[in-house]
Amino acid sequence: MLKNLSSGTKISITRSIKTSFEQYMASIQWQEDKFDIQDFISSWRTYINEHASWYKNLSDETKNDDEFHQELALKINETMEKILSEEPTSEQIDMLENLQKQSGTDYDYSCKLEAKYLIERLDENK
Repeated sequence: MLKNLSSGTKISITRSIKTSFEQYMASIQWQEDKFDIQDFISSWRTYINEHASWYKNLSDETKNDDEFHQELALKINETMEKILSEEPTSEQIDMLENLQKQSGTDYDYSCKLEAKYLIERLDENK
């Protein structure tokens, strides 16, 4: 079912997963031990119901289809895996080293999105 959607809709789905994941991880301050997949799914559902035009454009039949939900679950897992495996850029690493030197902190980070979060957080506290 997911493969039958327009490419624009599929891109929007991926973007909504990434945006929701970023917001959720920021809400738990990227503390992996606080991650709860059910909480994330709940926040993603709220996000798509309130902000995602692609979801509003789906038929009720599609929204209620078990196969569609299984494919969405796979898409969520794939997207999260991709986000978590994306290495921080050299610019992010340099920026974080400088910000941590200035603030006297030593945060561990493992992916580009987490680095972005830390940069924003440390930049706010300057």
